Amino acid sequence: MQQILPDLWETDVENPAPGLTTHAYLFTRPQGNIMFYNTSQSSSWPVIQKLGGINRQLLSHQDEVGQSLQTIRERFKAQLGIHELERNDAAKFCEPDLLFRDSGQSLDGVNIIHTPGHTPGSTCFQVTGQGGLSYLFTGDTLYRGKGGIWRAGMIDGYSNRPQLHNSLQILKTLSPDVVISSAFTGDSGYQRVTHNQWQQLLDNALNELG
Repeated sequence: MQQILPDLWETDVENPAPGLTTHAYLFTRPQGNIMFYNTSQSSSWPVIQKLGGINRQLLSHQDEVGQSLQTIRERFKAQLGIHELERNDAAKFCEPDLLFRDSGQSLDGVNIIHTPGHTPGSTCFQVTGQGGLSYLFTGDTLYRGKGGIWRAGMIDGYSNRPQLHNSLQILKTLSPDVVISSAFTGDSGYQRVTHNQWQQLLDNALNELG
């Protein structure tokens, strides 16, 4: 694992498909650590334990489910959360404790934002980190591609283009300081952004999406 911000750690890299890279992220805080996304890298477990374990694991969508959900539950006693539309996908490996529904929910300081399109239950999460920085976890709704270009997570025959377009418009109303995707195809899955940069990269993603 590596520390990328004072209260944010990135797990070791995984490559679920050629050219595709994923990480999970541990957000550390006194009231209980949160893991966003999922990892099967057991090399992360000792570091996570030293950092205080995992209180909750929040999944952005069904592509993140796997046997490691049960491992994390058993090792850290972590509560598992996913959108209710994708509960059955997670339950094949580990029964969720928390089910997200509409946007506007707040879960112990985590802003839940339903952003369907990549998958029906795709969800983004926004939290406030140290120094008042806003971290936005976009899952695969918006991912960082080669050359640092952010793209909509549109997969023909799998994703819903109109829904994804609307979800990106929702993300445009936010003003994050750090954006962190689940999967990525470039050199990194996160980026520090200004408000103007955020608006521009979303405009580019929307234009590319069509």
